This record gives sequence, C-alpha cells and structure tokens, in this order.
Amino acid sequence: MKTIRLLPLLAICAIFFTCNNPQPKTVKIATPSPIEVKNNGVHIDYTDTGKSDTTLLFVHGWCINKTYWAQQVAYFGKRYRVVTMDLAGYGQSGHNRDNWSTIAFANDVNAVIDQLKLKKVVLIGHSMSGDIVLQAAIDAPDKVIGLVGVDNFKGQGAPPQTDAQKKEIAEAIAAMRKDFKKVSFQWFNEGLFSKNTSEPIKDRILNDVAHADTVVAAASMEQQAYDELPALIKLKKKLYLINSDYQPTDTAWLVKQKLPFMLLEVHGTGHFPMVEAPVEFNLQLDKVLVNMNR
Repeated sequence: MKTIRLLPLLAICAIFFTCNNPQPKTVKIATPSPIEVKNNGVHIDYTDTGKSDTTLLFVHGWCINKTYWAQQVAYFGKRYRVVTMDLAGYGQSGHNRDNWSTIAFANDVNAVIDQLKLKKVVLIGHSMSGDIVLQAAIDAPDKVIGLVGVDNFKGQGAPPQTDAQKKEIAEAIAAMRKDFKKVSFQWFNEGLFSKNTSEPIKDRILNDVAHADTVVAAASMEQQAYDELPALIKLKKKLYLINSDYQPTDTAWLVKQKLPFMLLEVHGTGHFPMVEAPVEFNLQLDKVLVNMNR
C-alpha cells in the first residue's frame, strides 16, 4: 500500500503532539482546583499545585493533555506555583466550539491566567503550543515574565506556501480525516519517536492519539498557520528553548534577527523530552529559571 506523504504537514505542525494515560504510581498527580475556568463558555480543565509569587504554566501539544507534565508538577511544585491545563478540545476541557486556531488556544491560556489571577507567569509550551504560548505572552505582557518552548522553534516558520504545497497539505489533512489513526501513527512513528524512545512511552502516546477527538485534532492542524517571526519581534522577551536533539535546532534565523534566545538540549529522546527524560528535562528547566532571574 502506498505510504502517505506527511512532510508538508510536519513542516507546518512541528508544534503539536501528546495525550492521556495513567501515570506511574511514584508520580504525584496534581488535583484540580475548585475555581472553574471558562473561555467563552468552554470549560478549561487545569490543576494548581504549590504556592509562590511565580507560576509555571505548562501547556501540552497536539493530541495530548496536562497529565504529561506530572513529573514537572512533582519536581517544581515544591518551589513554585505550578499550573497545568488542557487546551479546549483536549483532555478534560470542553469541545463546544469550532475555532481551533493559535489565537483561540492562546485565549484559553489567557483565561487561565486571568481567572486564577496569576501575575508572574512563566509560560512553557510543548510542540504546537510554542506558538500558542507566544501569542498568549504577547496578549498578557504585564503578567508573563518568561517564555519557554519545548521541542519547537527549530527553524524559522515556513515562507508563504506555494499552490502545490497548499494542495499537498490539504491532501494530507484529508487523509487524516479519512483514517486518522493510520495517518497519525505513521507520522509519530516516522518523525516523532527516536531510536531511544521506550516502548511503554510509545504505547502511551499512540493510545492517546488513538482516543483523541479526531475532528478537533484535524481542525487544529488546518487552522494552525502562524507567523512566528513578527510575533517574536513583538514579544520583546528572551526566548528559551528546551529541545530534543533527535532533530537539529536551527538558530541562524534568531541570530540574524538579533532576537535574544537561550537553547538547551535534552539528549537521546524523541519529541517528548518531559516524559522520555524527565530528570534531564527538569534540570534544564531549572537552568532556564535561574537565567531568567539574573
């Protein structure tokens, strides 16, 4: 059977990825807070752990949810206020809307910030949520003190697409809508896992992908176009990156634009360093937080 070409999709969406499964018994899972958060009538599920003037707000990627940050909650919740959230359409958040764009998801993040009355916020976004937290930071400049991308911003966003590229992308999304599991599994197995990604972690992620809301997942890709460069210029804050090294990070475009950034790498993992190598990931995030406070 012919293999479906996914490269055009990967070029647009190296910003997504991850979903729900039971956590190891040794990991303390945060419990939901009693304050209900809504964004235009859509329930936004979250957890709220620890006490501090500074809040670390973790935002998951495509097809996953807040439980993927459990190791970070356990580690950082002793020193910071740690909030994890499910974007609308994912995890335990509501699905009752049709807009799944970067702007709409950024509004979910800002709803959490506003309704929990958070003031000194470090936004941490995995995969597709790199752009989401970037836009959320732009929308809340007085509340967001730092921005951290996790395995994203690996190269400047693609230039305007040609008609041929638009056609390929439309065909890839149509194939996903026709057979979501087959296309998504091919994508993850060929492009997002490294040779070191363990089988239990692969099984967890693929199980979550298989149980994702396929309408929301496909629409998230279709509506995700976002111009990163002008947004980063507008941000006027240092960009921190914690990226896996299974694919190289090209920082030349950041250097060329004289945009301040700091890149730290997690070695030997695929696209999900926070669950594949949580100890190393947490140490790298510690370094980021120290640098922010200098």
